[in-house]
Amino acid sequence: MSEAQAHSSAGLGRWGEAYAANFLEQQGMRIIERNWRCDLGELDIVAVDRSHVVFVEVKTRRDHSRGTPMEAITSVKLQLLRRLAGRWLGEHADAGLRSRIDAIAITRPRSGPTVVQHVRGLE
Repeated sequence: MSEAQAHSSAGLGRWGEAYAANFLEQQGMRIIERNWRCDLGELDIVAVDRSHVVFVEVKTRRDHSRGTPMEAITSVKLQLLRRLAGRWLGEHADAGLRSRIDAIAITRPRSGPTVVQHVRGLE
């Protein structure tokens, strides 16, 4: 992805999802789906972490002028993620694993280091 593409909101989001997938793989998770869609919406990343299927919401920001990436995951968004996870599990009944919802919050300023926060087991 070019630097210009990464500067657009959609480009930044795609960059963040790719960065998050790489981050999760480095943590030992296995990515099994990216951008899984159904009529309810989209799951950014579905991964396996030992005995869990993990549904990962990725939020990427340049700065915190509109709040932190984690602040974008509201109770309404979390409720939707639970419904999406349930739908995915219903379509993949053979998974046979426990599940959880994680978040990856990325801040990628125009200058300075990229900051990644991984929150496991959103409630």
